[in-house]
Amino acid sequence: MRRLGRLAVVLLMGLLGYGLGVAQPYVFRPPLVAGQDAITDAASRAAVVSVDDVGGRVLSIRPTGPARVLLVLYPGGFVRPQAYEWLGRALASRGVHTVIPEFPADLAVVDAGRAAALIARYAEGRPVVVGGHSLGGAMAAGYAADHPGDVAGLVLLASYPAQDKPVTGVSFTALSLLAEHDGVADPDAVRGGLERLPPGSRLVVVPGAVHSFFGRYGPQAGDGRPTVSRAEAEAVVVAAVGGYLDAIR
Repeated sequence: MRRLGRLAVVLLMGLLGYGLGVAQPYVFRPPLVAGQDAITDAASRAAVVSVDDVGGRVLSIRPTGPARVLLVLYPGGFVRPQAYEWLGRALASRGVHTVIPEFPADLAVVDAGRAAALIARYAEGRPVVVGGHSLGGAMAAGYAADHPGDVAGLVLLASYPAQDKPVTGVSFTALSLLAEHDGVADPDAVRGGLERLPPGSRLVVVPGAVHSFFGRYGPQAGDGRPTVSRAEAEAVVVAAVGGYLDAIR
């Protein structure tokens, strides 16, 4: 009996250790650090980057001069905010102030209304665009649907509005981006999501790209195989998002 008891304890400890090992990447998240693999050229180097506390930590990337528009960008599920710093830096040269909030467990669904506090803190009377990648995009679309008077635009990266949260009856159009070889977001669902976006909204397919090319967080399980470099895909993303934001007034 004692031997069986010891065996049970060993098995229990083994299962507990395995469970902790599996859960560790999701429970113990990497620190929020600015400046990781984000500076790509002189224009992006000139951005002012800080980690602020606005009801939780937020990565702020602002132009060195006056900002013209505020972009509140929700990260994808289990993705750290700094994975999108590259995009904020690239947009800063176009007068865009990008803020990327940190969510509990890196899941925007936990606090989808987080944009309200960020808009109150950073908008300063400027037009506000909300957006996000994957799960973060769906949550941002829900925020836009619930607060149409506070939002002047919506940017979705490999994402789409939920069936019960169409973004219709608003005064702005949206921009939706789809990676050609996305193996995580369903391409048909992204295309179908246009039906739940305002009339005149546009879908841009990023040739040769995959889901993880929207953020710098490395390869993602189940994703497709890219046929272009990350730099080539990022250039298309910046051109599309930047062009859309240039028209926001």
